[in-house]
Amino acid sequence: MKIQEADAKSLLVAQGLPVPPWEEAHTAAEAREAAKRFFADGAEQVVIKAQVLVGGRGKAGGVKLAGFAAQTELVAQSILDLEIKGIPVRKVLVGPAADIVKEFYLSAVLDRAARRILLMGSAEGGVEIEQVAAERPDAIVTIHADPLIGLQAFQAREMAFRLGLGAHLKDAVAIATGLVRTMLAYDADLVEINPLAIVNVSSDDGPVTQRLQCLDAKITLDDSALHRHPELEQLRDPDEEDPADREAREAGLTFIKLDGTIGCMVNGAGLAMTTMDLVKRAGGEPANFLDIGGGARADKVAAAMRLILADPKVNAILVNIFGGITRGDEVARGLIEARAQQERDVPMVVRIVGTNAAEAAVLLEQAQFVTAATLDEAAAQAVAASKSAVA
Repeated sequence: MKIQEADAKSLLVAQGLPVPPWEEAHTAAEAREAAKRFFADGAEQVVIKAQVLVGGRGKAGGVKLAGFAAQTELVAQSILDLEIKGIPVRKVLVGPAADIVKEFYLSAVLDRAARRILLMGSAEGGVEIEQVAAERPDAIVTIHADPLIGLQAFQAREMAFRLGLGAHLKDAVAIATGLVRTMLAYDADLVEINPLAIVNVSSDDGPVTQRLQCLDAKITLDDSALHRHPELEQLRDPDEEDPADREAREAGLTFIKLDGTIGCMVNGAGLAMTTMDLVKRAGGEPANFLDIGGGARADKVAAAMRLILADPKVNAILVNIFGGITRGDEVARGLIEARAQQERDVPMVVRIVGTNAAEAAVLLEQAQFVTAATLDEAAAQAVAASKSAVA
């Protein structure tokens, strides 16, 4: 689950990381009032940032500066009128503009291959890290945290020195260890600061000093761990969520859309992967990964079928069910109900084995479904139906 920048910053603040103040605004008038407060506190400029869950906001005109409150209102309205990568901007973040000396990149990410948290940094912040990795891979520094004792202070110091942050060692160590702590505290897949910046900080009664601050934040939470953090569910932005993903989540389905033409409905992640592999071996391309889970009843099966048919590229469907907790006859009833409701006629091949498979076979035969005895046979029939639809 991706969360907006303002919410990500709130989680960083909760873990003690240095983040400059900000306010959210849903209208240009709200942005103007927020700017007034920052100007009253001594800000010379404010930054207005589009709140959308995509990269490249700056290049798209979604990040701008303003020097006074009235200008903030005009700039905020221009950003709220934008669509960035097809997503309309519905709110902006307003905060004092930082006097940046140098920008860096720092993140903690789950390295699944190593089964550890990976701390990743670069002295080339402010740009997309993918671009840095492609053009200058030597500019990226990586350090793995220990899976039992976490990121140690000496590792954080090593990262700081390799990034050239020796003059800000204390702050750099606190931020690096804070990123890993944030990741563990909220079961995140990614905690990213881009840019982490050295900024000039002035005070009324002292000289200008330089400090490290987290000027932007990106956090991705593990959906599978949200049951441990129910308070984080409110951070989900429904406006930014794909309608199919939202319907799947609400129905309790695991659904990932792919680029193929054969819709797959399976119970169990391993069986789903096997089904997709056999579809490809038979010469077809799966259109989705869809796991209806154990114990799926007819209404859940019908919801899964609606998700598959919502993809206009799907021209054949393969249903592969191994009945354990899941009852074959319940799946069959769901398929019959779904076909009665579907708006377009798409050929379907069904294989159901296991619990109540015999009862399912009777129901499917009466409803005149195409069935298969083996998975290889089912995959071959589905691929043939898909190719016939194209021809």
